[in-house]
Amino acid sequence: MKGRRILIGVSGGIAAYKVCEVVSTLAKAGAEVKAILTDAAGEFVTPLTFATLCRHPAFTDKDFWQASHGRPLHIQLGEWAEVFVIAPLTANTLAKLAGGFADNLLTNTVLASTCPILLAPAMNTDMWEQPAVQRNWREVLSYRRYHAANPGAGMLACDRAGVGRMAEPDEILPHIESLLYAKGDRDLAGLRVLIGAGGTREHLDPVRFIGNPSSGKMGIALAQAAGHRGATVTLVHSITGELPLSGVRAIAVTSAREMREAMLQCFHDADLTVMAAAVADVRPAEYSSEKLPKRSLPNCLPLVPVADIVAELGNLKQPHQKLIGFAAQTGDIVKPALEKLRAKKLDVIAANPIDRIGAGFGSNTNEAILINAAGKQVEIASCSKLEMAHRLLDFVREG
Repeated sequence: MKGRRILIGVSGGIAAYKVCEVVSTLAKAGAEVKAILTDAAGEFVTPLTFATLCRHPAFTDKDFWQASHGRPLHIQLGEWAEVFVIAPLTANTLAKLAGGFADNLLTNTVLASTCPILLAPAMNTDMWEQPAVQRNWREVLSYRRYHAANPGAGMLACDRAGVGRMAEPDEILPHIESLLYAKGDRDLAGLRVLIGAGGTREHLDPVRFIGNPSSGKMGIALAQAAGHRGATVTLVHSITGELPLSGVRAIAVTSAREMREAMLQCFHDADLTVMAAAVADVRPAEYSSEKLPKRSLPNCLPLVPVADIVAELGNLKQPHQKLIGFAAQTGDIVKPALEKLRAKKLDVIAANPIDRIGAGFGSNTNEAILINAAGKQVEIASCSKLEMAHRLLDFVREG
């Protein structure tokens, strides 16, 4: 994010307060952030708030009509921005975008810019579901430069439960990063991507299980990156809590058996499958449906192997499909990754050095050596997991 130029447009809705977190996070990451507020937006959050968080002036229509900026302000801002985010996007501003209107600084800057624009609608459910609003939404998204951070469902400020909540910052921020990386290109449009994510749990009883520390962050990043670049994404995951994803088909599982069933069910439709999940190798031989008393726990726990999901997928793979795996290793990471690549008929493998700080389970960053079936190797230095996901997708596409 350091030095990247991001323009934030804020229109008049209560969700404007959420945008403060987006702006603050971007600025703290080193991005250059500027904000445009409509007059209505200023009724919810003041320009001073955004100026303070941006470390730059926040512009309003009063600035638009002043001649003290040299070149016209909307031209300057439109040419300056690498990514333009409009959040919250109200029904009124959406209608203006659909019609090509330019009656304030925000909409004039939209027409004076050529960069990707991320739209995050927010409004009452009945407003969102109006045929005219949905028509405008479809119309705007038919233009390639517009990208959607779709509204979610939940309790709204009007005390109505339904669709219309603005996407959360943890969904908007990765989308901005993806737009900066890919420059808004939807180069994966038409591809169906299947991703396995998270660590499986093999239960001894309803409370105790054999597991691993995988957080699923790499799998989520892969789903975000592929979705942001236009792919149709299915995520089979064992991740607890809310997923910062929209437009992704998510299938929740717990055990390796459940993950195997879901992956096999979805695999035949996938063009690209990425197995980023940390699947258990063994499970307890017996399962108790009731919690075992401590005194009844065995001193020696009998274990049995679980099915090798990636190997099964490799045997089922068709010529048009690509299969990517991960190898979380300590010490020498290349040799075991190569063995896994060949044994499981993978097209690409990402070898992760989990014994390095910032590259192990649960971290927000990662590093890897990417290897394909032809023997090509590319080393990826420590970076965000979202950037790693994009670099991996690029490596797969380049062959």
